[in-house]
Amino acid sequence: MSQIKVLFVCMGNICRSPTAEGVFNKFITDKGTTDHFIIDSAGTHAYHIGEQADSRAQQTARSRGVNLSTIRARKVALEDFEYFDHILAMDRENLDILLSESPQVHQHKIKLFLDYAPGADESNVPDPYYGGQNGFNHVFDLVEDASKGFYHSVMKQI
Repeated sequence: MSQIKVLFVCMGNICRSPTAEGVFNKFITDKGTTDHFIIDSAGTHAYHIGEQADSRAQQTARSRGVNLSTIRARKVALEDFEYFDHILAMDRENLDILLSESPQVHQHKIKLFLDYAPGADESNVPDPYYGGQNGFNHVFDLVEDASKGFYHSVMKQI
């Protein structure tokens, strides 16, 4: 069986998308299915290339048993559109950027991450960067719900 390749994308790749990468990685580890997946995260902008996840995102993740310390920010590259099977945007703004940069043949791979969180009252994972700690907790909750929904959706297909 070939591995399912998933890319989580936000703007700078230091808050939302590394949180999604870490949460999904823990989820598949807990399920014993890490060998079925290749996961990564990236940003649509090059603001923070090479930096670690925001310290508040790391603190929130750590308090919930998720380690983000090895993730380094990078910008989405053209080859990502071909390589990854699923490209999951954290919000509509980044979805639009991804669609505008992606070759037409790969646009079907690009979706909003919260489309997989049926219980969510919102379609965008809000950017917590300029907010307080509550914003990071809210992002984590949304990402957990979407991760579960995405996992179950993908596992039905294999």
